[in-house]
Amino acid sequence: MSRAPARTPRPRGIVEASPESDRFEEAPHPRENFELFGHSGAELTLLEAYREGRLAQSWIIGGREGIGKATLAWRFARFLLAHPDPQSADVCEASNLFVSPDHPVARRILSMAHSDLSVLRREWNQENKRHYTEIRVDDARNVMSRFQQAAAEGGWRIAIVDCAEDLNRATANALLKLIEEPPPRSLFLFVSHRPAQILATIRSRSRLLTLSPLSEGDVAKAVAGLGGEWWEMDPGEIRAAAGRSGGSVRDALRLLGSDGLKLMGQIDQLLEGLPNVDWKKVLQLAENVSKRDATADYEAAQAAIYDWIGARVRVSAEQGGMRGSQLAPYAEVWEKFARSAHETDTYNLDRRALILSLFTDLAAAARRAA
Repeated sequence: MSRAPARTPRPRGIVEASPESDRFEEAPHPRENFELFGHSGAELTLLEAYREGRLAQSWIIGGREGIGKATLAWRFARFLLAHPDPQSADVCEASNLFVSPDHPVARRILSMAHSDLSVLRREWNQENKRHYTEIRVDDARNVMSRFQQAAAEGGWRIAIVDCAEDLNRATANALLKLIEEPPPRSLFLFVSHRPAQILATIRSRSRLLTLSPLSEGDVAKAVAGLGGEWWEMDPGEIRAAAGRSGGSVRDALRLLGSDGLKLMGQIDQLLEGLPNVDWKKVLQLAENVSKRDATADYEAAQAAIYDWIGARVRVSAEQGGMRGSQLAPYAEVWEKFARSAHETDTYNLDRRALILSLFTDLAAAARRAA
């Protein structure tokens, strides 16, 4: 049965000719989200810094993928462009960063038509019909040229980088030159899933704002509030996906968009059997998530394994169940898996081999920890 939408329907932006690398499948783009769940403290940090005249000109908004970092970045950019005077009554009386979808600035941002707001992300390669694997230096230079000119509307010039891990060294160094000597009333917002991987000189010139994973309740509310197909989903399925999401709306959507919940059960069974490995089932898992149309399942499997390793290390450490020498093997697998998964995605390597290698390493780690 259909449910009433969780929020007022929002105007949608103009659909671009090429896919956006910072949009998750059919979900609304972060610039289209006018509600923010679970991050009122971070929102207040930005608001108070702005109206008190101590706003850093470069911020790194860090945290797990899919928890609302980009939504917060677009929300803050929208607020600054709608209220360019930090001493105005609207800013002084504000309790959050909300701007109505009907505001002229909000409408222009939705259609990517605001000349003082730039977004730096992996662009679409028309030749091979895929996104580039990194943010190219030429794209950064196009953004930098805007900052070298006066703001078109006399207010702020803002760049959102989504995500910082996609910057190659040349691109990061090009941005660094601008961040070191920023023009007045300019702002850089770096969305980062792993802030430690950002160029150290950029980190040292930026203020870090770390967001925590969402509660299960906030994940469920965020999913239900997306509109479209999610309005009509079974609330029980949404709650189940939220419970397995690790606080990430993106991971909840992965689970809901495929046989993700069933897949989680299969992965749980394989992981709990370690150090023994049912290689027939592991091979079938690797085959299934490696199919061309199984990207959502592949990403869901990655997230489930990351969470299992992380939970095992965290809970054991908190309860004193493992010594450091026993935790180390799992930490090593975690680091190796993160590195190998990034290389697999970047260079379009064999996903099947990644999964098989991972279970080999996990079985060895479990034997060492025992």
